[in-house]
Amino acid sequence: MSQVTSLVQSVDWLAIAPPTLTAAVALVVLVADLFLPTARKPLLGWLATAGLAASALLLLPLLDGRRRTFCLAHPSPATTPGGERSALAATMPDACSYVADHFTLIVQFLVLGGALLTALLSIDTLKDHDLPAGEYWFLLLSSAAGAALLPASRDLATLVIALEVASLPAFALVGLRRGDRLSSEAALKFFLSSVAATAVMLLGVSFVYAATGSLHLSRVAHALAALPDPRLATLASAGVALTLVGFAFKTAAAPFHFWVPDTYVGAPLPIAAYLSVVGKAVGFSGLILVTVQGFPAYADVWGPALAVLAALTMTVGNAAALRQDPDRAHSAVRLLAWSSVGQAGYLLVPIAAAGYTHAPAHAIGATVAYALMYAAVNLGAFAVAALVARTSPANRLADYRGLYHRRPLVALALGFFLLCLAGLPPGIIGLFAKVTVFSAAVDAGLGWLAVVMAVNVVIALYYYLQWTAVLFRPAETPAGEPAGAPRAPIPAALTTALALATVLGVALSGAPQLVLRFAAGALL
Repeated sequence: MSQVTSLVQSVDWLAIAPPTLTAAVALVVLVADLFLPTARKPLLGWLATAGLAASALLLLPLLDGRRRTFCLAHPSPATTPGGERSALAATMPDACSYVADHFTLIVQFLVLGGALLTALLSIDTLKDHDLPAGEYWFLLLSSAAGAALLPASRDLATLVIALEVASLPAFALVGLRRGDRLSSEAALKFFLSSVAATAVMLLGVSFVYAATGSLHLSRVAHALAALPDPRLATLASAGVALTLVGFAFKTAAAPFHFWVPDTYVGAPLPIAAYLSVVGKAVGFSGLILVTVQGFPAYADVWGPALAVLAALTMTVGNAAALRQDPDRAHSAVRLLAWSSVGQAGYLLVPIAAAGYTHAPAHAIGATVAYALMYAAVNLGAFAVAALVARTSPANRLADYRGLYHRRPLVALALGFFLLCLAGLPPGIIGLFAKVTVFSAAVDAGLGWLAVVMAVNVVIALYYYLQWTAVLFRPAETPAGEPAGAPRAPIPAALTTALALATVLGVALSGAPQLVLRFAAGALL
């Protein structure tokens, strides 16, 4: 009598607690919005912020990085008709859909921390732009829940679902300013590009599933290593390529980056900050999982492809940032948008290097270290942009002229963030992060890519230093504030967000060995 494999899966509730609590708070906020009077709506923002903080704290019991849940103990079918396990079943790896390892925890910390700073930036934005509070906080928390789920996903179905849960609310958040032409146009471009990316990705995933018969990344990797039929190998190669194209859209890699500048300009500033940090964390963590854990047998396909994408992306982003007119409306946000495209190119370098080395987990550490640095300083830069936008809604680069004379601490903070992005002292963390990425390329034998990166770093120095210099020049005319007029106080939530980003950036610069530890550690 044949044995039957149990399909009942145990659930480790503590392991899934961070994204689960975030989703639960989103539902609480949506329901509470029905009963709170208009004057009490600001409480929803503080409730959402507290929920994100609590979700981040739930990462502490998981620091050992050994929890996993929704696991299948054996492949199906696990036995032969005679009741004995087949040879294939004996060699097939165990498969889990949710894994809370060190990679997952670091990315979840980045996601929840980024969402928390976004929430602090949003509290005053909602009041200034009269955005619907209940809908806004529900969409932000829902997107954060999907983003926190994605790095823990270890099967293609869960990964795609998490990616869409993170993306779909973001479409609505970008277009939430009703009656604003820029906002509507940004939401449409973002939606159409993301839908196209998802369609291509799903086609690639279906090809991979057809070739391997599994969705779990561990078993996909096992099956791709020994496909018995050349036709299946061709199908799998097409699936790998299409999946990479889908993630290229999600990570804003050139030439699939066209939605970025208009989306950042049309979205509320906190949402632009969210997309630049959390959106990238989602895209890059998914890309890391499918390449390094799902498709290692096809490293000869995705390694060179990602190397070319990295070179093209950083070049396009930095070249476009150079062309920003300081007097053009929203030029500061556009520069940050194109800068984020260039930074995406740097983030792609270690992932491409992972395709050329026998220790890909070490290369991935460089991407994670760089992402942590980028998240802290880029959110800080957007916090300053949100502050300047309160008095200069056009948010031109020219509006930052003389910022040091109006708000010295804010100007010093923005200067520090820009120097970190440029990789110059005193932004030591930016320098160390770039060195680790550069080293990953050299160690993998990608000398040409290291040269391209070095050239792009020099190009980026120009516009970062140019913006920094503007901060300390005397303003020819008051930018939104009459001469001699008392400065308006900075709202408490915005002050907190800016202070947190500054403290985190300074702390990382004071302990650059943390970057080296991430870059040297095997996170996967």
